Amino acid sequence: MSYATNLRCRECHREYPLAAQHVCEFCFGPVEVTYDYDAIRRNVTRAHIESGPASLWRYHDFLPVDRQDAIDIGAGFTPLIRAKNLGKALGLNNLYIKNDTVNPTWSFKDRVVAVAASRARELGFEKLACASTGNLANSVSAHAAAAGMEAVVFIPHDLEAGKIVGSSIYGPTLVKVQGNYDAVNRLCAELSSTYPWAFVNVNVRPYYSEGSKTLGFEVAEQLGWRAPDHCVVPIASGSLFVKIKKGFEELAKAGLIEPKATRMSGAQATGCSPVATAWEEGSMNFRPQRPNTIAKSLAIGNPADGYYSLVQLRDTGGACGSVSDDEIVAGMKLLAETEGIFAETAGGVTVASLKQLAEQGRIGADELTVAFVTGAGFKTLEAVTDALSPALEIEATVESFERAYEAHAGKSAPHLVQGVA
Repeated sequence: MSYATNLRCRECHREYPLAAQHVCEFCFGPVEVTYDYDAIRRNVTRAHIESGPASLWRYHDFLPVDRQDAIDIGAGFTPLIRAKNLGKALGLNNLYIKNDTVNPTWSFKDRVVAVAASRARELGFEKLACASTGNLANSVSAHAAAAGMEAVVFIPHDLEAGKIVGSSIYGPTLVKVQGNYDAVNRLCAELSSTYPWAFVNVNVRPYYSEGSKTLGFEVAEQLGWRAPDHCVVPIASGSLFVKIKKGFEELAKAGLIEPKATRMSGAQATGCSPVATAWEEGSMNFRPQRPNTIAKSLAIGNPADGYYSLVQLRDTGGACGSVSDDEIVAGMKLLAETEGIFAETAGGVTVASLKQLAEQGRIGADELTVAFVTGAGFKTLEAVTDALSPALEIEATVESFERAYEAHAGKSAPHLVQGVA
């Protein structure tokens, strides 16, 4: 059984049953799931977790779903990679990449949807819906298919082709909305009061957001049951940024890791940087922005957890990067060329911001730093295609190859010497 106890308002702390509710009826603050941490401490051990499945459901004791009700298509427990090459390029001696590009639909959204869809089914919903910048639509469509549920996914009309196909293949009702993500989200908020559907990032958002903290659980376990010194996380709504830290804090409450003051730094695209702009101005009040960036998965101009992201930046001593479209593409290429990871534009934002913060001295050279790469690059091919070198075109002869190679590389091609290449 789940150790979840209730929903609690972040602002006034009023408590509610574990129903489909996302705001406090008294102060309209956001509500989130709370747990019986004393019971978790008594019953959950490292060995118990380590014996679980190689997915996020190894942490089911920290999630608001009964284990037997879980919809599991293999989300989570993704690689934590020691990024020696990238670290060397950036002057960071203890850098790791949390590689969430390898989830079932190639983004971290599989984590949040796995939890939201499972809880929605427990609550009796038969349809899953969402407002999405693309990755969430892919994951809702896939999880609904696996669960035998219907899916209705709403996206901005101008999304990347890879993300549209990545939803359509699962057979949802796909709705393109004229407008940006904020317009799509407003529409879904209105529809959620009319249609008896589980809108994963509206009426079941408290359960949805809990999936993000599994990244914190995994990083701590993969580091030998310890929290890192510093995390760099892309910020869209801000929920991921806040919940990763919650993951570290919950493990400490349960006695599974030592408490640690992990510094949390954010990453945003300059074309949609409400949190980064407020942070640079020293303000705790962000101003909504109209997105204009190739990083469409981060293009949320009015982030739901923007204020809480600013609080976390302040309280942990973090910083927030803001990078241009050109820097985003350069970040995607740098990650691919150093660590063999092809990330989407959001990953380019993370790596470019990591570089920016390192150059500014905001990340210590010896800090154990984890950068979170949240989606795969094949979803956003349009962003990098024009920035890549064209293939060499040759005839099927050695001479043709050597001429082309010399022109390309500025040096002679290697020749066979005594039968050895």
